[in-house]
Amino acid sequence: MEGPRANVRLQAGVLLAGVLLMLVKFVAWHLTQSNAVLSDALESIVNVAAGGFALYSLMLAAKPRDREHPYGHGKVEFISAALEGSLVALAGGLIIYRAIEAWLTGVEIHALGIGTLMIAGSGAANLALGLVLRKRGRRAHSLTMEAGGVHLLSDAWSSAALVLGLVVIQLTGLLWLDSLFAIGFAIFIIWQGIRMVRRSVGGIMDETDMAVADELVRIIDTNRRPEWIDIHNFRVIKFGSTLHIDCHVTLPWYFTLERAHDEISELDALVNRNSGREVEFFIHMDPCIPTSCPICRIMDCPVREAPFVKRIPWTLATVLANTKHSA
Repeated sequence: MEGPRANVRLQAGVLLAGVLLMLVKFVAWHLTQSNAVLSDALESIVNVAAGGFALYSLMLAAKPRDREHPYGHGKVEFISAALEGSLVALAGGLIIYRAIEAWLTGVEIHALGIGTLMIAGSGAANLALGLVLRKRGRRAHSLTMEAGGVHLLSDAWSSAALVLGLVVIQLTGLLWLDSLFAIGFAIFIIWQGIRMVRRSVGGIMDETDMAVADELVRIIDTNRRPEWIDIHNFRVIKFGSTLHIDCHVTLPWYFTLERAHDEISELDALVNRNSGREVEFFIHMDPCIPTSCPICRIMDCPVREAPFVKRIPWTLATVLANTKHSA
């Protein structure tokens, strides 16, 4: 059964595999003395360091909420992904420095055949691990696991490009291509790291994930009840795999407190049933006003002051604004 503990076990397995692959790459560099191979090996150190912190963050995120952390511990996943992205970018910078130094001083490369095979094998392993980790991360809505999977996949594609480069060096005998390939690989690594950091900072700053918000709004609009006259000031905050939503919902002013509570509970249950993730609502209930009548679909309303005119579709364009709608 999948869950937080299963995620932790998977990440622990990925971390162990990362350590073994790092050793393979350093052995390949020792045999070849290739800067391009060294760049791949150095990037593996980042994989292991990031994997270790990712494991810790998943263990922490799995802890239940407590008095000091009333929203849970899920925010640590953004910190984990930001750290991983920073380490990736740092490794890219070190690789560029090492490649330029070797380009200027010169270096002898040998045993490229066995080194190429070892890098190819480690790249295939990273490809398999990355696909598994990214799939689980998306299914579990875990940014830590998804970022780790994307990182491993980028490492796999980089290894594929590195193997191609080593083959070209063997065929042409142009040793300076080794440093050139290392620099190109480093630039790609830095770009991946910056992307990870950008996404993590957005989560830490409670930036709205528009794709997630759009999905939730579509669920509500598709299953909306006539009693839910209007929704506005819709906001989504992510705490790890848990979503916290606050919004204003307009209900008939004559509803009892119990009836209004039942309607809000149904809205909460609807989203949790259909979104495939844990969603926590904080809903401010607004009473309807005369300008609400033209968009209200309760046709037998005993206090209607104006005829129904049109149904307001609930989309991101209509529900994010902090204002009641009218015809």
